[in-house]
Amino acid sequence: MRVLFVCLGNICRSPAAEGVMRQLAPHLALDSAGTGGWHVGDPPYGPMQEAARSRGIELGDLRARKFGAADFSAFDLIIAMDRQNLSDIEAMRPAGNDTPARLLAEKDVPDPYYTKDFDGALDMIERSCASLLADIAALPLR
Repeated sequence: MRVLFVCLGNICRSPAAEGVMRQLAPHLALDSAGTGGWHVGDPPYGPMQEAARSRGIELGDLRARKFGAADFSAFDLIIAMDRQNLSDIEAMRPAGNDTPARLLAEKDVPDPYYTKDFDGALDMIERSCASLLADIAALPLR
């Protein structure tokens, strides 16, 4: 199962979700991306790395990349951090593609780049990733 996590800049929420899920499900093929390309090639935002590291989650090896239409073919499931990200993802969906794209949580994961609440975002991401595992187990393999 190949899972892609997507947020706006790929320096806070989506790499954090990738890192959390790497610990919970190391057997999955995981990646993260951003709908915007401002930070391509950059590591996750320092304060997010610090907050994750305090929980035993290492993000330093990750680098930001931009989400693209090819990701619909490369992944079995695409997970957005908020409704705007999901809308931006769907706008890039190739005709006829049926790769599931959904939100990580029932409500938007607030962007800690703006809120500065890195621990609050990580709390929500950790809870939501644990729930996501049950959902993934129920998905048919493509």
